[in-house]
Amino acid sequence: MEVNSTAAEFGFPAPVRPAATRAAALVAAGASLAGSPAAVAAASDVVFTMVGNPGDVRAIVLDGAAGVLAGLRPGGVLVDCTSSSPSLAREVAAAAHAAGCHAVDSPVSGGDVGARDGTLAILAGGDEAVVTWLGPLLAHLGRPTYMGPPGSGQSSKIANQIAVAGAVVGVSEAVAFAAAAGIDESLFLAAVSKGAAGSRVMDIFGERMVRREFATGGAVKYIVKDLGMALETEEGAKALPGTALFRQMFSAMVANGDGDLCLQGLITVVERLNGIRK
Repeated sequence: MEVNSTAAEFGFPAPVRPAATRAAALVAAGASLAGSPAAVAAASDVVFTMVGNPGDVRAIVLDGAAGVLAGLRPGGVLVDCTSSSPSLAREVAAAAHAAGCHAVDSPVSGGDVGARDGTLAILAGGDEAVVTWLGPLLAHLGRPTYMGPPGSGQSSKIANQIAVAGAVVGVSEAVAFAAAAGIDESLFLAAVSKGAAGSRVMDIFGERMVRREFATGGAVKYIVKDLGMALETEEGAKALPGTALFRQMFSAMVANGDGDLCLQGLITVVERLNGIRK
């Protein structure tokens, strides 16, 4: 995911522990490089994390020697922006509480555009007073909404991903249908985007489909993970036939070797099903 700035540019000291390939750019922007998540936490009052999967969250947060909670001082706050498991978010919150700290599960939605522009929807679960206190920091990322107790942010993000997946499927099929009918795809999108079919998903992904720009945005393998959590979690609705179909379609992208491409690449699955070659 892109970022619109570093904390250092807003006047906050910003020790970081990113992937090695991203470290140089962050350090050049004013961050300082730490040797472990625990070292980041020891130098911070608030630690933001965003990694790929629940297993990554467990490793960087709960590791007894090098994890964030091993270094965070009493009263410190962990803000996990990973799209992760509600049950793990509750486990992290309990571990933070036992250490005299606070944890907020705070996944985000808005894609690379929202990250770049600082307009992300931020879905926060945890102690409401802590989320309110974090407001000035979260405002640099987008618009925070308090969703409820620990795990509520993650449950909200899973629900969000169901809606996004369905919308991407709809736009993909609509664009493929229009093109096969001989209609100019860009003209079609411009015509319907201000009507009932218009959506934020269409605005972000529609023209990228038309331009065959499949490498910009979040990798499809992550929405497969998120939809899997929707289907496998023991909380919430149990019968989600649309979600199961959406996951199957995005999984087809992964099976085709396109798991690192972005959501708009789903149109290639629709085209393959219809024998359309581009």
